[in-house]
Amino acid sequence: MKKKFKLQQNIIMLIAMVVLYGLFSLINPNLLKDKYLFLSMIQQFAPYAIMGLGVTFVIATGGIDLSLGTVTIASAVLAGKLYTEGVLPLWATIPVMILIGTLCGLLNGLMVAKLKIPAFIATLGTMMVSRGLSALIAGVPNIFYPTGTWFNKSFSNFNNFPIGIVWVLGLMFICMYVMYKNKAGRYVLAIGSNEEATRLSGINTDKYKIFAYTTAGMFCGIAAIFWSAAFPTVACATGNGMELDAIAGVYIGGTSSAGGVASVSGSVIGAALLVVIRNGLNMVLAKLGLSLNSTYVTYVLTGIIVVVAILMDIIKTNNQNKVKIEKVEEAAKAEAPKA
Repeated sequence: MKKKFKLQQNIIMLIAMVVLYGLFSLINPNLLKDKYLFLSMIQQFAPYAIMGLGVTFVIATGGIDLSLGTVTIASAVLAGKLYTEGVLPLWATIPVMILIGTLCGLLNGLMVAKLKIPAFIATLGTMMVSRGLSALIAGVPNIFYPTGTWFNKSFSNFNNFPIGIVWVLGLMFICMYVMYKNKAGRYVLAIGSNEEATRLSGINTDKYKIFAYTTAGMFCGIAAIFWSAAFPTVACATGNGMELDAIAGVYIGGTSSAGGVASVSGSVIGAALLVVIRNGLNMVLAKLGLSLNSTYVTYVLTGIIVVVAILMDIIKTNNQNKVKIEKVEEAAKAEAPKA
């Protein structure tokens, strides 16, 4: 039943995305005609979708990770610094970015699981530290990655083909296997459903909470690769706000904010929907000549969509709980001895 509901939700989101894209294109046909704009949209989509895939594991436990954006940029900045200083060849920046992101995620997991620091506070601290420390170490406003190399072709633009979408789909299927077919994913969902019951059943809940946050950090490191390939000029001490887009995509995609329910494919579709909204609004406002800032308009729409998505999730959960209670009451009445 849950799988059927998720499929229906994904189909609805895909239809909504196509309809929105069509409406935006009617107002500004350049959205369809300009192939470079489409390529740019995929370049924006890949890092956010990858961050979303990682944080899906965290949200499935009932947690949150506010450090996604700054950890992604910090990973790109620190690895890029080593490259520009001649310490690392370009290929070595890839494992270094993944390692930095993974270590930040591990730190978050240890603080949440072992030190019992609330996830909001722990990841907020990591967000601020990663942002400031990476800028201090870099010592310059921007870090520059090379353009027109195998690095860009492998992770961003392969002969005008948005290769990032292939990577995103591959990572999505890996995450789906881990979340739904592997015991680690099942335990993550169990923690989100009822952590205390999961712990009493003999499962090491701390271990799997650390796994969830470490996975989110690792995916931030992977997202940094795609960000650096698509946007070779990486501004230090930035990244704030990126996590909100990634988390919003996860909520919109159907992962429950309370934990216990996760839609991996929905996280990817949610990220794509936000990219379409952001770029579509840019083109529409430019065509209509309105003086509104498209970034702020996007924030307003994203906020409304996220609130509606969470409200729908709450209503769905309440209805499911109501049905369960009714079934228990019916069973109790059936088993009660007749007077």
